[in-house]
Amino acid sequence: MIVISTTAVPDHVGGALSRWLIEPCPGLFVGTVSARVRDELWSAVSANVGDGMAVLVHPADTEQGFLIRTAGQRRRHVVDFDGLQLIRFAADSLSSGSSSVETSSAIVK
Repeated sequence: MIVISTTAVPDHVGGALSRWLIEPCPGLFVGTVSARVRDELWSAVSANVGDGMAVLVHPADTEQGFLIRTAGQRRRHVVDFDGLQLIRFAADSLSSGSSSVETSSAIVK
């Protein structure tokens, strides 16, 4: 099973996804397709995402049991930490003001 979530993508992208997957709520596509179809769909989505964004979650032979792929402008970024995919939040680039605070954290073993 794969899950593709889209936000603010062109209408033709959703139309292409709805040929292969169901859309239980706007912008969320779910279905069971082969790896080849999944990769072709993702290539089409990521090439045509425009100003929007898209996230693909699909099964994989990893510790978590899935992989996450992203395309477009997004605040959340997937980072690999010892084989685990974790989400890192980027600083909000739309906020204005001269005082910005950057924080970072590290996981110490």
